[in-house]
Amino acid sequence: MATTSIQQTQFVTLAIGATAQRMGITATELYNRLKRHGLVRRLLIDCYDTLHAESIDGLVWNVQEALKNWEAREGAKQ
Repeated sequence: MATTSIQQTQFVTLAIGATAQRMGITATELYNRLKRHGLVRRLLIDCYDTLHAESIDGLVWNVQEALKNWEAREGAKQ
């Protein structure tokens, strides 16, 4: 299993903080929601090479869209 670099950890922190602020929720709440769907790893860490070149607005949009889609999928299953 690949290790997470310091830069990736800083990126994840930035992404969660900026997205949570935009959504008007705490970073902890957003982290828990992302973690529930495996998006911390699958989106923020595994896609680091692509996403870290995005603007903050682009990054926040990507995180919000991924979370919205995964939560909608989960809601449709119930």
